[in-house]
Amino acid sequence: MVQQKSRNQASPAARSVTLKDVASALGVSRTTVSNAYNRPDQLSDELRDKVILKAKAMGYRGPNPVARQLRTGRTATVGLVFSGGLTFAFEDPAAIAFLQGVAAVCERNGTGLTIVPAEQESAAEIMVRQAAVDGYIIYCLPRTSPIFSRILDTGLPVVLADYGDFPGIATVGIDDRGACREATQYLLDLGHRRFGVIALEFSADGYTGPVGVERRALATFDTAEARLRGYEDALVRAGITLTSDAVEERPENSETAAYEAARVLLSRNPRPTALLCMSDRHAVGAIHAADTLGLKVPDDVSIVGFDDVPMAAHVRPSLTTVHQPLAEKGQVAAELLLAGAHPDSRRLLPTRLVVRETTAPPA
Repeated sequence: MVQQKSRNQASPAARSVTLKDVASALGVSRTTVSNAYNRPDQLSDELRDKVILKAKAMGYRGPNPVARQLRTGRTATVGLVFSGGLTFAFEDPAAIAFLQGVAAVCERNGTGLTIVPAEQESAAEIMVRQAAVDGYIIYCLPRTSPIFSRILDTGLPVVLADYGDFPGIATVGIDDRGACREATQYLLDLGHRRFGVIALEFSADGYTGPVGVERRALATFDTAEARLRGYEDALVRAGITLTSDAVEERPENSETAAYEAARVLLSRNPRPTALLCMSDRHAVGAIHAADTLGLKVPDDVSIVGFDDVPMAAHVRPSLTTVHQPLAEKGQVAAELLLAGAHPDSRRLLPTRLVVRETTAPPA
């Protein structure tokens, strides 16, 4: 009579195959099997294929990612947080370029990417609490957002994109103020003296309308305030005051929102001869508004954008705009994070004014 095996002596088929089992079957070290999955460049193609085929035949499913995370303390994943909804990341040209830069570095380093949209704060806070990431890139999130403080409380490495100077946290950005000063000076040199501004949102509260001192005091987005200050720097130096009714804020970075803002500005008397737009999408909307009002660009009104996204060169007339290296900004942010996000890391990327067809001396 054959003696029945003890329950504690289960057959190999009754338990999961381990990395050690595969190594024993092949007569190689556990490191060799591990490298076949995690560092394939460390093995010859022949040896790697041999390991993978044997592991598959034995039913080994590969390293357990949860166990690896517990062992190394790393998830090999980067978290990217931004203020818009998830669709914004794949619709807005500037956001797309930034995301492509981040993704390129993650792909090159074998690192995953988790996107955390902050449009719904409660849902975003839950995602931040639960996200298995090694650190965060924060892109255009209001300083006052509870998600911002929640991320800092995690103690994980953080890189801020487009926040100006922020002591104690790694940052990457551009000189928004200087770039807008240069663009305004260019229009002044052409002879313009009457200006209108289509502004990005100063605070994430949905406000639409003119921007006065009270509104600017509520600013939680660094970008809008820095760009408006740049416009003012050049105008004040020329003896020109930018009144509150000459600045129209729109909460959406879209052509439709800018179209309405431009119609308001171009209906003023006297009418501006130049519009300064804080994004290329705003500038394109302004071009459409001028056309519907029977105004020619640049004969009746000059228009300057910001970003130099692909549409800027293809819209007609082609757009004079400030070029900023959006994809490179994303790349640098990801590189800083993967390098440990040293608190003293500061990267300021260059901008330049690209002159095209939407600017000319006033008639």
